[in-house]
Amino acid sequence: MDLAWRDAAKQAPRPPRLAGRTTASYKHFMARNIARKKRAALAEAVFERLAAANPEPAGELEYVNPFTLLVAVVLSAQATDAGVNKATKALFAVADTPEKMVALGEQGLAERIKTIGLYRAKARHVIALSRTILEKYGGQTPKDRAALEALPGVGRKTANVVLNTAFGEPTVAVDTHVFRVANRLGIAPGNTPREVEDELMQVIPMRFLPHAHHWLILHGRYVCKARTPLCAACILSDICLYEPKTPAG
Repeated sequence: MDLAWRDAAKQAPRPPRLAGRTTASYKHFMARNIARKKRAALAEAVFERLAAANPEPAGELEYVNPFTLLVAVVLSAQATDAGVNKATKALFAVADTPEKMVALGEQGLAERIKTIGLYRAKARHVIALSRTILEKYGGQTPKDRAALEALPGVGRKTANVVLNTAFGEPTVAVDTHVFRVANRLGIAPGNTPREVEDELMQVIPMRFLPHAHHWLILHGRYVCKARTPLCAACILSDICLYEPKTPAG
């Protein structure tokens, strides 16, 4: 056993009471925790580098308050941030509160966002969530995860973005970029966004959590691309577990 594994084994949390636990399940428990310790060490190295390269990362969706951020994220499903920003620049100039959004009506909103994919369904969701915020929360965007996820058109990823970006909560929103990068790097392997999110929350050092998903999104969007990752230009290439790396040029 090398030193890294020995040290990880010493630091791994003690298992629950062993009553009924088989030898095989105990070994699996220990291996899982030791592996997570190694992923946590890798994650710390990853975020140290990303933070040094971009100390204050920010999402690219444009918004003016928590409500407009919520709307922008709902509109961004299966659409690009740039495309959403083009539509919301004029929209938020006339409707930056739930009251004003409801006043537009579903058809009025649809006309303003028709350049965005699935715009009719999204207009329906935005008007419905605006009404809910007015009726249940006095026009204030809720800061509670359950309340956010209960809004029409809002899922866990959207709730995580709003909680993190608007309210400073240490959450990680797993979109396609974060899912891909976390798996390729090897810091949070998982088959579903929730699995990846849960692993990231376990291995990312607390000091990096406020910006973690922004670093991963930007890295996935501009460097660790889906079809042809720019491995030769990547500041994480030497510690990334992804194989095969794409060649220079």
